[in-house]
Amino acid sequence: MSRILLAEDDTDMRRFLAKALEKAGYDVVSFDNGLSAYERLREEPFSMLLTDIVMPEMDGIELARRATRLDPDLKVMFITGFAAVALNPDSQAPKDAKILSKPFHLRELVREVERLLAA
Repeated sequence: MSRILLAEDDTDMRRFLAKALEKAGYDVVSFDNGLSAYERLREEPFSMLLTDIVMPEMDGIELARRATRLDPDLKVMFITGFAAVALNPDSQAPKDAKILSKPFHLRELVREVERLLAA
């Protein structure tokens, strides 16, 4: 079973995403900020980081940068309403990261997670 670390500061969105991914068969551990998610990632391995970009304490791009330094094979997907920020070359987001723009349908999220984990 693939393990997904979810970082999303919106409580309802975080619960919604975690529930959908768990229903699809994934083990999901979720946090409401990037710093807490990073601390957990330092303690144990995950298959994928699914993160919002705009969050308190540590944004998703910084979280992804640090996470991929710890584990270069970690798959990264950003979920955001600010896709242009993640796509900006100056952001230094991990080059293989997938970006899913809000709003999206849960089926689309699960399909993209499956694709990224299979790659």
